[in-house]
Amino acid sequence: MDILDFTAVGLADEIKKGEVSAQEAVEAVFSRIDNCEDELNCYISFDRMEAVKRAQQVQKAIEAGEIHSSLAGVPVAIKDNICTKGMKTTCASKILQNFVPTYSAHAVKCLEEAGAVIIGKTNMDEFAMGSTTETSFTGPTKNPWNTACVPGGSSGGSAAAVAAGECYYALGSDTGGSIRQPAGYCGIVGMKPTYSTVSRYGLIAYGSSLDQIGPLCKDVTDCANILEVITSYDEKDSTSARRKDASFTEALVDDVKGMRIGIPKEYFGKGLEPEISAAVLKAAALLEEKGAIIEEFNLTLTDYAIPAYYTIASAEASSNLERFDGIKYGYRTEVYEGLHNMYKKTRSEGFGGEVKRRIMLGSFVLSSGYYDAYYLKALRVKALIKQEFDKAFSKYDVILGPVAPQTAPKLGESLTEPLKMYLGDIYTISANLTGIPGISVPCGIDSKGLPIGLQLLGDCFREKNIIRTAYAYEQARGKFAGPDVSGCEHSLYEVE
Repeated sequence: MDILDFTAVGLADEIKKGEVSAQEAVEAVFSRIDNCEDELNCYISFDRMEAVKRAQQVQKAIEAGEIHSSLAGVPVAIKDNICTKGMKTTCASKILQNFVPTYSAHAVKCLEEAGAVIIGKTNMDEFAMGSTTETSFTGPTKNPWNTACVPGGSSGGSAAAVAAGECYYALGSDTGGSIRQPAGYCGIVGMKPTYSTVSRYGLIAYGSSLDQIGPLCKDVTDCANILEVITSYDEKDSTSARRKDASFTEALVDDVKGMRIGIPKEYFGKGLEPEISAAVLKAAALLEEKGAIIEEFNLTLTDYAIPAYYTIASAEASSNLERFDGIKYGYRTEVYEGLHNMYKKTRSEGFGGEVKRRIMLGSFVLSSGYYDAYYLKALRVKALIKQEFDKAFSKYDVILGPVAPQTAPKLGESLTEPLKMYLGDIYTISANLTGIPGISVPCGIDSKGLPIGLQLLGDCFREKNIIRTAYAYEQARGKFAGPDVSGCEHSLYEVE
């Protein structure tokens, strides 16, 4: 078995048994990076020397019995909007192109304490604003299943790196589906936990009431183990929850007998590709064969989720991005006349088109005369959507549906039609508006050879329900083979 074929938990077991070393795992990852990175562009930055040094330190600690984590010695990648002390954190933006944090995010520190080895920082849509990882200042990431296609976004670099074997797992952030959608496009597992489960301290904010850090990995077992490590109360995050039960690995049980699973009729209407519908319903049938109770139901207000989300997210973004002004840190324009001109030129030159679009929209809906008409109305719609999900979860343990209405589109398609890109988030954004957890699991391949994602949603603080369901489905489905990237120069192919 090739060392890169191991899951994160599987590799950690091999390291503990002395079958492989943390250094060998790091060397294998960088060998894959050397072969594939020029083609895929998964990373914005990485530090080979520091990773090797860290692997040697962790290896000694494992051998001395000082670290017992299920992730000890395993190479991990971090999305470039999650702060890492001493490593550049740019949010894929010119305005932060040379920013080096003096501290690490709480989630990163949790991984380091568990013996993780950080490889580098992954590419993303600028400030997490996008669904394709094409708005990055450093250029787009390509899907390892097909380099003519996008990997999804905004955590596309993390998803593509995991799928291509350029790391064993990664951290991403999910504001409107930015973990689950790229996981679906790249044929891996991605999870957004309940809002407040993972500390947002050190996550550079996009939409503060929506953002959540989560894992992207090879299977559900990895997902549960990673989530268990990064979940803890953090006094530096005012929204952090004190969770009494964060033993997510206990949910890795191949048993869904009696579980009630609801399928929203609205998720299978116009706009959903027939192949995706068939694959998702086939997954539901597998769960039914294992004893789950499957029912269709009406989930109203679905059509209002997208306008409510983009109104709220843009409003929060316009406020959060005020801090990037060329004064305190980050990029500053070289030629300017006076303070006001410096602000204007710095932000005009430092931000990309999509970020500017959302700042302008957010500033508009928060402005005098429009605040009540747009922003407050969106908050009321958000509350109504939450009520609809509360009603659904009073009857069902899990809600099942697709991750996206289509598989990965071609590079360049979405940027020419921003509205179409926004509509692609139709199935994922409700989880962020309501704060509930969601997980994406691969459930098939379409006729173009691209992965199809299955999404499972649970009630707040009920991650165990969706982990249990996802694990049971994974056992019934069997192994899901990843893309062939053994020598990227000849294994990656183009859309005909």
